[in-house]
Amino acid sequence: MRTLIVHESLFGNTKAVADAITRGLSRGKEFDEVGLMRSDEAPGVIPEDVSLLIVGGPTHAFSMTRESTRKDAETKGAVEHVQRGIREWIEAVVPRPELPVITFDTRVKVKLLPGSAAKSAVKALRARGFRRAEQGETFWVEDTDGPLKDGELQRAEEWGQGLGSRADLHPGAAAR
Repeated sequence: MRTLIVHESLFGNTKAVADAITRGLSRGKEFDEVGLMRSDEAPGVIPEDVSLLIVGGPTHAFSMTRESTRKDAETKGAVEHVQRGIREWIEAVVPRPELPVITFDTRVKVKLLPGSAAKSAVKALRARGFRRAEQGETFWVEDTDGPLKDGELQRAEEWGQGLGSRADLHPGAAAR
């Protein structure tokens, strides 16, 4: 099985989580290869040998980033400059209805603050034609620019490893 992780990161926190998920997936025997790509480098057509797609990004203004929120992040010291975020990538990618897709996000943990890039991404993916898209995990950061809260990288790695044991994510599971 091959997994592709498409991520968007501005301050490096989401990238760190994507790296940890990659390590977790790589620990299992289920996934032969795990590829990690920035959203502005990800293909418009997902290769046929990809059997699991994971999409993650930071939560900005209660949702996935937009060009305006990315520009605002740059004024606040963003270390990565993204031309095409996951929102734009999802709008352009050719759907594969049978492909399992799981989303994740990073966001600041503030009591009663709504919104989630993972939730918005799964909604957009389903609207685009990815019938098997589901919302995954949120990983918490201390502030807009980070750092990640203690234990979040370990939790991301464990979550990635756990995805490998899910029978519903294996090829042919949609037909069952």
